[in-house]
Amino acid sequence: MAVLIRTVLPGITTDQYDSLNARLQQTPEIFEGCLSHACVPTDGGLEIYDIWESERHMAAFAEKMGPVAAEQGLPAQPGQTDVFPLHNHWVPGA
Repeated sequence: MAVLIRTVLPGITTDQYDSLNARLQQTPEIFEGCLSHACVPTDGGLEIYDIWESERHMAAFAEKMGPVAAEQGLPAQPGQTDVFPLHNHWVPGA
């Protein structure tokens, strides 16, 4: 079942995010099962919103992303993460 993931990253800047994202884009297979992704800057850091095909796909990504984040000087474990089962997901025009 597809899930919406909301992750709160306190203290993380958009520059740090961009650096990590650039590094992750070098291995696009890491995103297997990711249906969509959005990064939102907040007063205290960032919030990430992802839709994954399943929690299993999200967990596989997180396992691979953690060491890359640590290499970038970021926490290997994210802040608060909320998981919501999706009833429906669609992309206009797709």
